[in-house]
Amino acid sequence: MKVLSKASVEAHQIFRLIEPEVREVEARLKTEAVSKLKIVGEMNRYLHESGGKRLRPSLLLLVSKMLGADREPAVQLGVVVELIHVATLVHDDIIDNANVRRGRRSLNSKWGNDVTVLFGDWLYMTAFWIALQQRNFRILDVLIDLTRTMVEGELIQLEQNYQLDTPVERYLKICWHKTAHLFSGCSRLGAILSGASGEQEEKLARYGESLGMAFQLIDDLLDYTSDQKVLGKPVLKDLEEGNITLPVIRLMEKAEPEDRDFVRAVVEGQDFSPENKQQILQLIQRYETLDDLRSLAEQYASEALGELAGIPDSEYRDALTRIPDLVISRQK
Repeated sequence: MKVLSKASVEAHQIFRLIEPEVREVEARLKTEAVSKLKIVGEMNRYLHESGGKRLRPSLLLLVSKMLGADREPAVQLGVVVELIHVATLVHDDIIDNANVRRGRRSLNSKWGNDVTVLFGDWLYMTAFWIALQQRNFRILDVLIDLTRTMVEGELIQLEQNYQLDTPVERYLKICWHKTAHLFSGCSRLGAILSGASGEQEEKLARYGESLGMAFQLIDDLLDYTSDQKVLGKPVLKDLEEGNITLPVIRLMEKAEPEDRDFVRAVVEGQDFSPENKQQILQLIQRYETLDDLRSLAEQYASEALGELAGIPDSEYRDALTRIPDLVISRQK
């Protein structure tokens, strides 16, 4: 299979085909998800003013348009999957005691944990309230499954916090639960709306799953290679929060005993001084564990491309073939 290019890919060139629909999703995130409670309105506006990649609804919209689905149900479900996604981010920030999200103060740092956890619950319920309007049990099955799976992923990750002996398989399981299964669900929902064949639906669901795995791996890589202004959160924040990702897992496998002892002392003692963080970054560079992560991400991206074989050619299919490059080359 063709090796993916690492060249930067312009997102607007890929998503121009669904630009009106994405704008509609953006508008509805601010207007359809409304409440009579003033504080809910304030938090909802603040949350969505910060923007976001909107990759998940975009994936759903591209698949649905590629296969000929009606516009309105696809836009409606685009709002639903984005609400579910941001609800998980809201709850994650509470769990991680995060102060920054997308370059701004997180909701929990601005309004406090008590209010923010309830707002996250409100987002989940609003998403399902909107989805219920389609009166489609198959769609609800997919949405309930992916939501439960993401919550399970958070629980698995909490069990593994600060565990430097986390097996790679366990780490990949967390990636699948927290990210890849939602991507898969977005592709599957687009296929369901279109009345696609079972074979097409499964291929597109696997496409989304592999794409989601690549996305999460690159997200973990950026925690070690980007900077706060670009990334929108402090670098090495994942490690500080106890989230042991592949660069550190591989480092503990490859490093000399004295280097492993240093990393263990920092993580177990939660002594993340600027000097200690810098030394960990130097060790990761020395043992080239970021190369391991990028290689695996490219493997998943290539698997995603492979799942599009047999899908009829169209400008929408072409856009889907280019998204893995976008995921691999992104900087934030």
